[in-house]
Amino acid sequence: MKKHYFLLLFFIGLSAFAQQPYYDGIDFTLPPAQLYNVLQNKLEDHNANYSYGQARDMMKVADEWEEDNSRVVLIYGYNDNDNNCTTDYTRHKDNFGGQSCEYNREHVFPRSLANPGMGRANNNTIGIAADPHNIRAADQQANQNRQNYPFGPGSGNARVISGQHWYPGDEWKGDVARMMMYMYVRYGERCLPSLVGTGATQNATEMLELFLEWNIEDPVSYLEIQRNDYLEDVYGNRNPFIDNPYLATVLWGGEAAEDRWGTLSIADYAWQESITIYPNPASESIWIESSTDNVDFTYTLYNVTGQKVRNSNATNNKKQKISVNDLTPGVYILNIQGENNSMNRQILVK
Repeated sequence: MKKHYFLLLFFIGLSAFAQQPYYDGIDFTLPPAQLYNVLQNKLEDHNANYSYGQARDMMKVADEWEEDNSRVVLIYGYNDNDNNCTTDYTRHKDNFGGQSCEYNREHVFPRSLANPGMGRANNNTIGIAADPHNIRAADQQANQNRQNYPFGPGSGNARVISGQHWYPGDEWKGDVARMMMYMYVRYGERCLPSLVGTGATQNATEMLELFLEWNIEDPVSYLEIQRNDYLEDVYGNRNPFIDNPYLATVLWGGEAAEDRWGTLSIADYAWQESITIYPNPASESIWIESSTDNVDFTYTLYNVTGQKVRNSNATNNKKQKISVNDLTPGVYILNIQGENNSMNRQILVK
């Protein structure tokens, strides 16, 4: 336990990218597939007994309108002054229900589109159907109009397009994209983006180009930040893509989204992608190989107590060998420093 605790603190010191303490200990320089798994494990740490009934009460705080704390903001809404409840942007907190001009709970990733589905939900339901990161306040009629249409491209206000898909509205498309990204990382293939949206995926990934575009075009709002902070308190986890939309770029590629931490640059990411470390696990030696020529870097291998066990420079060298056959089997941390870049990798010596 003592060794693992020290390693965690040491690892945090090498990976000081994230601004929120929630992400302490996560190495955002990991390859995309590994980072996806690390984030998924992080998101699984939550209040497992959180209920759908609690989600009803949650909206009164999480979705509170910053201009009037007696009202909640309604996803898909856009106009409080057209005498049409269905288009309302806000609603009094007490007007909850299933009747005209009341608001209710909208599963932004529809329960029926998950595979397997989320099932019916009542106030005692726990698990995926009660996850508050997927539940927003919505006018009951707007909620019915949405039904379970998959998301698709459009512009302007929320509506069904061509009887085939649902456009959430210009103000809400970024919120939706980041919620769908959360659901995919949190629940994996059960909530594949292709189950809830239309269009092509980004290169060889499972993420829809549409959601990556929306994540860029509609920046994080005050309401999203307010929700994220509150849900960490009552539910136990956060939506990483609200904290930093650029994480979507790191995981799935495409055009660069906003980097709200100011630390995960495209140049850093490209440099990290150019470095390959193999084999891992290793028993005799490991190799550091660069896909580019004339690479200068320094590597340092640390053991679980934070002591340096290997340290050297590589100049104008595409490959560097590190012997590990004399090391005690176990976990090590390999830190590689370029001219303006840095990365860490966990190494297992057998």
